[in-house]
Amino acid sequence: MSSMITVHTNSDGALIEVELSGEVTSADYAATLVPAIEAALADHDSVRLLAIATPEFKGYDLGAAWSDTKLGLSHWRGFDRIGVVADQGWVQTSIRLAAPILPCPVQVFGMDEVEEARRWIRESLGAIHVTDLGGPCVQIRLMGKLDSEEYKQAQSDLDALLHERDGFRLLIDLREFDGWQGLTAMAAHFRLAAGHIGMLDRAAIVGDKSWQKMAQRMASHVLGTRTQFFPAEEYDNAKAWLSAG
Repeated sequence: MSSMITVHTNSDGALIEVELSGEVTSADYAATLVPAIEAALADHDSVRLLAIATPEFKGYDLGAAWSDTKLGLSHWRGFDRIGVVADQGWVQTSIRLAAPILPCPVQVFGMDEVEEARRWIRESLGAIHVTDLGGPCVQIRLMGKLDSEEYKQAQSDLDALLHERDGFRLLIDLREFDGWQGLTAMAAHFRLAAGHIGMLDRAAIVGDKSWQKMAQRMASHVLGTRTQFFPAEEYDNAKAWLSAG
């Protein structure tokens, strides 16, 4: 009997697309999906999963449901983003109910949005720009909703910029920052400047959300240096405060 799960993995192995049809059994999981995810996680810190429930998809048997639960419990830290394409109302509802407790972004699409779902899985939802402002000042600008991959590139850019400096001052621009795509991205956020904290003289945080102002109070303890929060409209004042003295 053929499997009710068909797996397609992209060229670098970090993106897995799964088609579900008929009634999925625990044997389908064990023989097809679990090995594909474990193989991907052997080469990558995280993977992105796009699950397409075809019109023929009827659901899980009880054994498959238990296998699904075990798969999530054992590998949940490894998922960077999960997309689900389905027209069945019960599938969409169950995924939306589960989404808030999952540690990564989850998005539901209809079957007529399958190409949009593939773009969402592939593309970055955010960006980090590291900029030399002149003198001792460096800006980190966070935009959109960030995943851990953006932080890896930002870490490399920051390391290169600070390579021959004895100290620096940091402007953290949160005006277009919408948060993190899961726990791995949030952890990467707090690791970003960890290797350079001893060099940091002061930090200005610019944003327009109340939680960002609260984050400034936390940052003052984590960074061990003087920090100050500025509303979004006072961006220029933040730059002036950073460079003064």
